[in-house]
Amino acid sequence: MIEAWIDPVVAWIPGMLLGVVGGAVGGPLAGYFAPRGKFKKQVLGFYYMILAISTILFVAGIAALVSGQPYAVWYGLGFPGLLCLIIFGVLIGVVSKRYREAEMRRSIAEDI
Repeated sequence: MIEAWIDPVVAWIPGMLLGVVGGAVGGPLAGYFAPRGKFKKQVLGFYYMILAISTILFVAGIAALVSGQPYAVWYGLGFPGLLCLIIFGVLIGVVSKRYREAEMRRSIAEDI
């Protein structure tokens, strides 16, 4: 039998950390700053960083599945990676749209 990469009892921790940090930090950041048009580079950078980490977790989960790792290992890495790829991939478009709307409001206000 192949030895597990990480203890299956704690294999859920990387995905949980990604979800908590992404949701607890990314949501308020975008919700507060995007409609105001502030800190665009930092907020979108955070979202792209979460996407990069999600991709790494997803690829690690696929590699674990292919190499015959226990269910808790490949699922604990792959599922949160896939879930965050989908969620934050969609949210980047939404947040970018909010920044464009804020920029449009700002330019209209300058024209008046």
